Amino acid sequence: MTANTRNKQEIYDAAATAWWSDELRWVRTLKNLVPARLKFFDRHFDWAGKRVLDLGCAGGFMAEAMAQRGAQVTGIDPAKEAIAAARSHAAQSGLDIRYDTGMGEALPYDDAAFDAVVCVDVLEHVSDLEQVLQGVARVLKPGGLFFYDTINRNVVARLATITVAEDLLGLLPKGTHDPAMYIKPGELEDGLRQAGLTPGKMAGLGPTGLNRKLDFTFGVLPFRQVIYIGTARKPEKVT
Repeated sequence: MTANTRNKQEIYDAAATAWWSDELRWVRTLKNLVPARLKFFDRHFDWAGKRVLDLGCAGGFMAEAMAQRGAQVTGIDPAKEAIAAARSHAAQSGLDIRYDTGMGEALPYDDAAFDAVVCVDVLEHVSDLEQVLQGVARVLKPGGLFFYDTINRNVVARLATITVAEDLLGLLPKGTHDPAMYIKPGELEDGLRQAGLTPGKMAGLGPTGLNRKLDFTFGVLPFRQVIYIGTARKPEKVT
């Protein structure tokens, strides 16, 4: 598969009508990642009453989970059909979540609008990582937190995410990722600092077992060779 057939973002709109149905295995995989992500993020943040941006929210799995914790959530994603599915499901669930269609490279929000920005399964897909991180820093309040996970760039990660997850097991549609767009932890930390954010705790994220549907369950891991998860903070204003 050539590079120009990778990083296929149309898969999110294509799956929108089935996003919350549990029909698609790869979408269930994304849903199954939510508890592990929150287990890590919960250590660093009290969601109740906080304004939170879910950057790259797709059909709303993370957004709803954070809203259920009491956060005032805004979700943004370029996939219009996925956003429509997210809005519909939130309304059915009685959750007050704002959903917008847009890109991380051009966030349509005021400066210092959010207490936290959450960006999972996104940074390895964006066209301009520097611009996205600068946008995150701009919309965060002083002292606000950036939560993320992304994929490391190395032979092991490529084997796990492309050869195994896409080609052999079908955990993701073929072409979901372009391994050339993966990000080494040191590169991301440099980008965070250049955007004015202070890198914080970082850990690994990966499969830890199987559920009754024989789908992977996930947890926080000590090694970061494939997926890694972390935090960064916007410094407080100097008084």
